[in-house]
Amino acid sequence: MSAAPRIAPADPPYAPQVQARLDALMPPGVPPLVLFRLLARDERLFQRFMGGGLLDPGHLTLRQREVVIFRVTARCRSEYEWGVHAAFFAARAGLEANQLHAIVHGGGDDACWSAEDRLLIRLCDALHACCDIDDALWAELRAAFSAEAVLELLLLAGFYRTVSYLTNALRLPPESFAARFPA
Repeated sequence: MSAAPRIAPADPPYAPQVQARLDALMPPGVPPLVLFRLLARDERLFQRFMGGGLLDPGHLTLRQREVVIFRVTARCRSEYEWGVHAAFFAARAGLEANQLHAIVHGGGDDACWSAEDRLLIRLCDALHACCDIDDALWAELRAAFSAEAVLELLLLAGFYRTVSYLTNALRLPPESFAARFPA
C-alpha cells in the first residue's frame, strides 16, 4: 500500500461544522483520521457520511456492532478500517486476540465464537457472498433480534462495505496507532 492516499486529505482549518464533528469524534490528542480528512474536502459528503455511521447507541450492543464491522471490513480486505476499530473498540467490545485472528482468517463456526457471534458472522458472510440472506438465516436472525435490530445490522454491514470501498480504492495508509491484520 502506498504512503499517500490517491486523493489528498483536507488540511485545517475545516468548516466549523466539520471541525465540531471531528472534535466530538476523536479522542483528545488524536488527530482526525485520514478518511475523515479526505471527506472533509467536501462538507456535504462529510456530513452525509457521518450521518450514516451507526456508532451511536441503537438496537445493537457494542459487541454485536463490532463483530459485524470487523467481519465486513475483514472480508472486504479493508485493513485501514479494521485496524482503526481494533485500536479503538476491540477491547471495549470484549474481543480477544484469538477472535480478531478468527474474524480475519476463520469462519463463523470457529470455537472462539458464541452462538450469537456465529449468527452475526454468518450474516456478514452471506451478505458478502451474494448480497442477500436466505430464508433459513433470516428466520434465525428474527428469532434472535428485533425487526429494528435486523434493519440496523443490514444498514451497518452495508455502510462498512461502503467504508471498505473508500479506504481500499483511495489506498489509505494505516493510521499510526491502528492494528494490522493478524498474520
